[in-house]
Amino acid sequence: MPDARFFTPQGPFTIAQLAEFCDAEPVSGRAGRQTFANVAPLDTAGPEDVSFLDNRAYVAAFESTGAGCCIVAPEHVECAPDGIALLVSEEPYLAYARVATAYYPRTEDGYIPAVGDENIHPTAEIGDGSVVAPTAIVGPSARIGKNCRISPHVYIGEGVLIGDNCRIGPSVSLRYCVLGNDITLFAGVRIGEAGFGFARGPHGAITVPQVGRVLIEDSVEIGANSAVDRGSGPDTVIGAGTRIDNLVQIGHNVRIGKGCIVVAQSGIAGSTKVGNGVQIGGQTGVAGHLTIGDGSRIAGHSGVMRDIPPGVTVCGMPAVPIKQFFRQSAAVSRLAERKGK
Repeated sequence: MPDARFFTPQGPFTIAQLAEFCDAEPVSGRAGRQTFANVAPLDTAGPEDVSFLDNRAYVAAFESTGAGCCIVAPEHVECAPDGIALLVSEEPYLAYARVATAYYPRTEDGYIPAVGDENIHPTAEIGDGSVVAPTAIVGPSARIGKNCRISPHVYIGEGVLIGDNCRIGPSVSLRYCVLGNDITLFAGVRIGEAGFGFARGPHGAITVPQVGRVLIEDSVEIGANSAVDRGSGPDTVIGAGTRIDNLVQIGHNVRIGKGCIVVAQSGIAGSTKVGNGVQIGGQTGVAGHLTIGDGSRIAGHSGVMRDIPPGVTVCGMPAVPIKQFFRQSAAVSRLAERKGK
């Protein structure tokens, strides 16, 4: 469920209202609850929540979901658990985008101090020994732990939590996020901006409200001008001890394990799970909804389009196990030599 410090839903809405919002058809005999109070992912939704299924990879999560209502395509109606209300749409993700927008018509934190006001909001808390530069802005109900250093032109949004002994570099922005202890963010880092989530409609793209957070565990470092998007519903998570280089893009709902290394100019697309101790070389692209196993390694300039088992080293575009990559490269070289004769 979205964190109430950051997001306040409208509603609750009845099944009839939801059907009208998204132009979907309720399934007869599956009315379920009378009203629904929020949206949530399949694996965490409760009886008052609305969720959706738009990817066959998540059918098992749908079959065991605790959601009170779900938006599905016609072919997935038979997979629904007992007692759940269903809204049927040929385009479930588009329908969900419209429903989520009804609950969260505006999700942007836009705190700006009035002229003449202090840059630290009166409801913010600053721990002992922490120093906040005069040009930094600290929003309502934000909390900064002990012995932190907040550099000039930093923006800390409403409700943001920062642990002890953190170093926040110049021009960093923090929104919709919770930071642990001993974290270093270098200049220009962007944490908690909206993920790149949209559904294509008949009149163009419809933005899906991004109502998750970013959770950064202890002893993480993130390099200059990198961006970590907040989740669309699930949280984006960066595990303890992970090191992220400059100019890295982490998409919404990504979960990076403990002790990982992500080198410059790499990008990880939404909802991918990266295990513990993973190493990702520079200028690597990782597609969405994948699982990267513990201890695996990805060579620089690779394009990852499939799951990677634990402990495997891959290389290439598309990425394959490194021995296979070398065999392919050798075969291409021999073929080129024969063609040249």
